[in-house]
Amino acid sequence: MPQTALTTLSPDWPCQVKTPGTHDWERTATRWLRDLLPARYAGYSTLTRHPVLLTRHAQLQLQHEMRAVRVALETSRAELPSMGVAEAVIENTIRMYAVELEQLGRLARGVRLISDALLVSSGAASRRR
Repeated sequence: MPQTALTTLSPDWPCQVKTPGTHDWERTATRWLRDLLPARYAGYSTLTRHPVLLTRHAQLQLQHEMRAVRVALETSRAELPSMGVAEAVIENTIRMYAVELEQLGRLARGVRLISDALLVSSGAASRRR
């Protein structure tokens, strides 16, 4: 599959990241991926210099965030009333968690697309050597 098909066919490709194969696309991917992580990770040059490692870490980070949001969503009705949270606030919290879970899923799909594109790109680079 050509690299452009990977990105132009999917609405999950992050709009902040240039199309694979275009000038500077890996730099825009790295910036987007770095922004998904807690700020303290920006100081780790191993991650920022190797987009494939950054992608892997972003995937792991999103998996853990999704797990945390699922737990929060699944336990809201049971745990929040005993904390004195009003029913209306609980309902809003549940909606918030559902929206966040959807957003995290979109981000995870975008990270997977970038990961696939990086692997294709690095494979093409290694074949040229």
